[in-house]
Amino acid sequence: MRRIYFLVPDIDTTKKIVDELLLARIEERHIHVIAKPGTPLENLPEASLLQKSDFVPAVEQGLAVGGSTGLLAGLVAIAFPAATVVAGGVLLATTLAGAGVGAWISGMVGMNVDSRRLKEYEGAIEAGELLVLADVPTDRVNEIEASIKQHLPKVEIEGTEPHIPAFP
Repeated sequence: MRRIYFLVPDIDTTKKIVDELLLARIEERHIHVIAKPGTPLENLPEASLLQKSDFVPAVEQGLAVGGSTGLLAGLVAIAFPAATVVAGGVLLATTLAGAGVGAWISGMVGMNVDSRRLKEYEGAIEAGELLVLADVPTDRVNEIEASIKQHLPKVEIEGTEPHIPAFP
């Protein structure tokens, strides 16, 4: 899946984009709208905390750093002669524990930090524009962008993210 960003001038155009995405068989759970606080979105699918925060990138970084730290701790632990009998278990346990703790702590921090990717749109959102995020299959990105641009020329297509994990 890849995420397409659309910067939209008003709520009516946003509704048209959502309708266009639904007609293109993009499920509603893969469409997210971000607006200025206090903007009534009516029945549009509002972005959740996962889309508005840095939770997912933080968890990914925490897994990598925590797993690496756990692996190093495991290597230090098996360096002692008494630990050679259970070396594989110690190494695996410390790596998994490090990855788990790293992901948990980073996720908690990331949940409280605004998304770095959305920072470039803050000014436009504060000015009253809406940001539509659509998670689409990789092979359909060009088709969907062309369809939106053909039917709604006022919409600015801001680009795509290279990869979206399966769980947001």
